[in-house]
Amino acid sequence: MAAGPHLIRLALFGSPVSRSLSPRIHSLFAAQTGLQVDYRAIECSTSGLQTKLRDLADTGGRGCNITVPLKFRASQLATRLSARARQAAAVNTLCFESQTEWFGDNTDGTGLIRDLRENLGLELAGRRIAILGAGGAAAGILFDLLQPAPAQLVLANRTPQRATELAQRFAVIGQVQAADIRNLQDFAPFDLIINATSAGHQQSLPPLSPGLFAPQAHCYDLNYGTAHHALADWCQEHGVRCHGGLGMLIEQAAESFRLWTGRQPDTSLVIEELTGALN
Repeated sequence: MAAGPHLIRLALFGSPVSRSLSPRIHSLFAAQTGLQVDYRAIECSTSGLQTKLRDLADTGGRGCNITVPLKFRASQLATRLSARARQAAAVNTLCFESQTEWFGDNTDGTGLIRDLRENLGLELAGRRIAILGAGGAAAGILFDLLQPAPAQLVLANRTPQRATELAQRFAVIGQVQAADIRNLQDFAPFDLIINATSAGHQQSLPPLSPGLFAPQAHCYDLNYGTAHHALADWCQEHGVRCHGGLGMLIEQAAESFRLWTGRQPDTSLVIEELTGALN
């Protein structure tokens, strides 16, 4: 794309990024809003992130997305952080306010809440919720999940100490209970179970049993595409309503796009198009 005075230069940094859907998502947002956007996926190591960010900012870049394994490093490089990014110690969106002033945010939680509420019609207030996993994916959604005041929020992990540490970090925001994922039955049943583990990338499952789910419960997988298949198959076999994370991916991208451009794209059109393309 030829450079011009109205061209908005954006990027995605991470490893690996070659199969990322983000460039396609943002090209659809750009076409929808009539903006000229150059959004590129750039392979990057933790040690090289600062240099690549400076290069983008120095050459007129508007901002960028950050994906694994760079979100913590990005939180260190930002000169200003949103409350949710500070609490998560993870940044997935940087806005270059100047060449040296970089605002860091984490739009993952917003994306999840929008997908659950607006696209799936699920209410979270007063619900019993469990998150499987206590890594960066869980940290990125906890702040926003606590805002609707669920009746219970349990963070379950194979290493209980990690769940305890993360729950304690968010104690100033709201009550989070830590659990050994193998003993999650002690806290059941749940209205919503969110899979924030990476098990699906190995075509495997986190520990699950039908007894964890209340009647009419839902299971939400932060994974999408082939990484979602194993959990989707298990849920279908056990009669549990299951949702993949494509909607969250698109909704969090829309929040990043809004931060960079001031425009709010219509995500429903993009979800429909990409759902059809991935099926």
